[in-house]
Amino acid sequence: MKEPSITFGFGTQIRKSPYFDATIRWGAKDFSVYNHMYIPRDFGDAEQNFWNLVNTATLSDVAVERQVEITGPDAATFVQLLTPRNLSQCAVGQCKYVLITNAQGGVLNDPILLRLAENHFWLSLADSDILLWAQGVAINSGLDVSICEPDVSPLQLQGPVSGDIMRSLFGERIETLRYYWLEEMVLEGIPLIVSRTGWSTELGYEIYLRDGSCGDRLWELIMEAGKPFGLAPGHTSSIRRIEAGMLSYHADMDAYTNPYELGLGRLVDLELEAEFIGKAALKAFALKGLSRKQVGIQIGGEPLIGSNNEFWPVLIDGEQVGKVTSAVYSPRLKSNIALAMVAIEHTAIGTALDVATHREQRSAAVVEKPFYDPKKNPSSSAAKL
Repeated sequence: MKEPSITFGFGTQIRKSPYFDATIRWGAKDFSVYNHMYIPRDFGDAEQNFWNLVNTATLSDVAVERQVEITGPDAATFVQLLTPRNLSQCAVGQCKYVLITNAQGGVLNDPILLRLAENHFWLSLADSDILLWAQGVAINSGLDVSICEPDVSPLQLQGPVSGDIMRSLFGERIETLRYYWLEEMVLEGIPLIVSRTGWSTELGYEIYLRDGSCGDRLWELIMEAGKPFGLAPGHTSSIRRIEAGMLSYHADMDAYTNPYELGLGRLVDLELEAEFIGKAALKAFALKGLSRKQVGIQIGGEPLIGSNNEFWPVLIDGEQVGKVTSAVYSPRLKSNIALAMVAIEHTAIGTALDVATHREQRSAAVVEKPFYDPKKNPSSSAAKL
């Protein structure tokens, strides 16, 4: 029996990005909701979107990565209060991947921090309400800061030819932009911040539009410039990000996950003089050691269709020892790959597991991550099993 077609309407409380109409014109077919906004999640073929990303380039609407703007005389001190990462060497014009932690040491968000000026910062967010968190923290902090959501909407241009496209748009100056640095630019009168960052691990850029009324024109300018290089409209690729072991908030971590469980202890500096939020809890976690850890696993059987929409139990001898947080079939590796949170005693490379998918139970094994690292042998750890 054919399943009925269902349309979901969310009303005006779910916002559209400045690129929404452009993405519809260019073939967006389905949307998800992220940070109270629509995000394109389907341009027709997820596997083709992956190949476009790794072979040429894709342009993605990621305006859902909302910015929390922090300014004022105490802005730098306040930002350090929010994160356990040591920001003392973060220069003006630099970007940093940071964690925002709560008093229990749990991860509330894993944004990119952009330092635009001495006392001017943006937190480019994953999917949680850090604007409200930061405003709440500020109330009793005793610090002189202003916190708001500015009119800023990023696009992601990612893929091996993205540098060529950016050069055609901005000239040779783009070649001096270093990895995880930013620069203020103007394109045909459109005010932008451009950074060498992105959620793909491919060569890429994030283009932060500072005037939402110019969204449609900016999208078309970039697509026109990218035409000779094979640029395609697209969406962030679950295949590529899982291959790279990149994390997705609410899937691979949440407020009950600490940085050490994610292998992100490098982003925690317990020697900092600053009493950042969660410091005492993180010290306790460091002393106690891990009871569980995120690992990469390979799942056997036929290629998975799509990605998991629920947490799949990870089993040993029928007993649950963890959960799959993100899973997908990689056409490049010809393997089902996944990130999973597993009890520490079962995390050694090669450990045999079972995974209860929504359809069936499949055999699996712990493997090295990232699953694909272009700087090393292009064959994956998963493919070696």
